[in-house]
Amino acid sequence: MASLCPTSNFPSDPFPAAAEEIACNQDLITLILIRVPVKSLLRFKCVSKNWLYLISNPQFSTRHRSLASAGIILCQSPGLIGHLSHHCRNAEQPFTSLNFIGDSAGVKVLQSINGLVLCCSYPKRGKRRSFYVCNPSTRQFLMLPPPNADGCDSCTTIFGVNLAFNPSKSPHYQVVCVQNCSSSSTASGNYQIEIYSSETGTWRLSGSPFVASSDMVFENGVLWNGTIHWISPKGATLCFDIDRERLRSMPSPPSHERWDKRRFRYFGESGGHLHLVEIYGPSTTQFQVFEMEADYSRWIPKYDIDMAAIVDELPGMVMEYLELHEYGSRFYAFVLLFVQEIEGGPFLLLHIPGKFISYNIRDRTFKEICGFGPKSTETNTSALQIGCFHAYQFVETLASV
Repeated sequence: MASLCPTSNFPSDPFPAAAEEIACNQDLITLILIRVPVKSLLRFKCVSKNWLYLISNPQFSTRHRSLASAGIILCQSPGLIGHLSHHCRNAEQPFTSLNFIGDSAGVKVLQSINGLVLCCSYPKRGKRRSFYVCNPSTRQFLMLPPPNADGCDSCTTIFGVNLAFNPSKSPHYQVVCVQNCSSSSTASGNYQIEIYSSETGTWRLSGSPFVASSDMVFENGVLWNGTIHWISPKGATLCFDIDRERLRSMPSPPSHERWDKRRFRYFGESGGHLHLVEIYGPSTTQFQVFEMEADYSRWIPKYDIDMAAIVDELPGMVMEYLELHEYGSRFYAFVLLFVQEIEGGPFLLLHIPGKFISYNIRDRTFKEICGFGPKSTETNTSALQIGCFHAYQFVETLASV
């Protein structure tokens, strides 16, 4: 194995022998570098050929990823990206924009999986929407070739694009695209899945066209256990096992007998669990967080939430209206951004007018959290309108795209 000892003789070091011994200790240098942020590691590649070799080694990347802690990035149109910290420390933002992609229409984040980000360009007249996979930490990106290059000429509309990346199994990622595949303009509900592989650099059809609920929300797929999950506002469900390339349904979420239409407010994964939240009516502070059983047998009520204490302390989230509705005239302005299963939690990440709140489900305490954007001032925070955020887990990685 190549030596990791730099070429310098440390002429100004009062303890040159000790310094050289440390610099030549491969295990010690590795233990230090795997704790260094990606941006610094990219600079450290220039220290010497030996450090370049070490940092570029796939085993080093695996060890670095195992120590990295996942944070939360918040995305707001058009292209404003920030980071939230539970500890309110002035940590360096992992990234604040995707401008390095250089798309004239601008890009927005669709998904963040194990350090890679799937994004697409904003609609622009006369320009077809482009899709990208990027690593914001290394500023590498790849524009995906258009889907259906290998067939299915009648596929015209893309309904959803989802990223799958599990670096513990493979350095390669896949992108799953759901398109309309109706040969007739009057037909509906006929869809086709295509899969892009970073290993081959091409798209291919997966299975035959299939029928799904016309209101299935394919653009909000959730990756859990190697499977992409979709739900519709009516409660229909569908999931796609990527390895087996098999479609099937899963149990529908429990329905609320008083409401004829579902009120999904959150659908996501954290800590190896698939979560779903329905909130019925804007005048309630109580709801449940459901979790899917590992065997897909049912949704179970995991957490009971009551945010009355937050309302008492933060009256700014209370909205009063003169016009009476069936659920009364009082509304609570909040958006549930994330259910986070981490040490010391679980937590709910909430946005209320002008504030981001972390709610500890276990002890029912809450606090305002910091970190949106490079400078989280009252001015730029209060200017962010409620309901226009998307939250994603993000962990730094050295993975290539």
